[in-house]
Amino acid sequence: MVWPRRTGLPADLHLNKPAGRALLQPRRAVAAAVSLVNNPAMNIGLIGAGHIGSALAVRLVGLGHSVLIANSRGPETLTDVAKKTGATPATAREAARHGEVIVVTIPLKNIPDLAPDLFEGVSADVPIIDTSNYYPMLRDGQIPELQSGSLTESEWVQQHLGRPVVKVFNNIYADHLENMGQPAGTPGRIALPIAGDDAAAKKQVMALVEDLGFDAVDDGTLHQSWRQQPGTPVYCTNFPVDKLREHLASLGAERTEAQHAEFAANHAAQEQEMKNQGIQL
Repeated sequence: MVWPRRTGLPADLHLNKPAGRALLQPRRAVAAAVSLVNNPAMNIGLIGAGHIGSALAVRLVGLGHSVLIANSRGPETLTDVAKKTGATPATAREAARHGEVIVVTIPLKNIPDLAPDLFEGVSADVPIIDTSNYYPMLRDGQIPELQSGSLTESEWVQQHLGRPVVKVFNNIYADHLENMGQPAGTPGRIALPIAGDDAAAKKQVMALVEDLGFDAVDDGTLHQSWRQQPGTPVYCTNFPVDKLREHLASLGAERTEAQHAEFAANHAAQEQEMKNQGIQL
């Protein structure tokens, strides 16, 4: 099949055409065959039931994890999601308290709307994954700290949540996340960058990424997570591990003003193209 032309489309863009989904079924079978090798079954809370949240729910339930999934409208609105994914509908607080790993996968602009006490009672050693991307034109509006580059997207999320986060799953299409996981050692296996400041949390998340069928690549600190944001060379590219490491290394550790301007311009052009195509986030 022909995948969407690389335009930096958001990681939560879903391929909905029946023909495309039919052709993905063999991929789904391969992905389902990726088994838990290193991790026992865990309790995982998903806060967000969009394309990335639903894709993760399908894969995580298929791997034997106990998954609670929440959205902003309440568990009673998640009947169809539960049927598709096998995850159990819950409130955001229930999902947060259930998780040995918590995934926050909601639009960036909605992060400040989460309850201030959402993680009250959640152990400090529970990793919190952030999958967000900043789309100022199409969805999020302008956020000064992100426009200037003084914060990365996930640093901004971390400030609002008041808890350390690990950034991952933001630079892969939802369908690819759900269907293109492969066993370790498979030639060309997709590699995903993971950034964060807590070494123990990052290690747990990297192990989960591996179990989902992707090579986990350390992308450094949360301040360095700009290297996997929209507009950069690794966004929505499905690089194998050697190519991903090569691209990350080529970008350097500190973002220069020239790089910030270049990637912002790339992203603006991508958003404009998406707008021209009538894509809504």
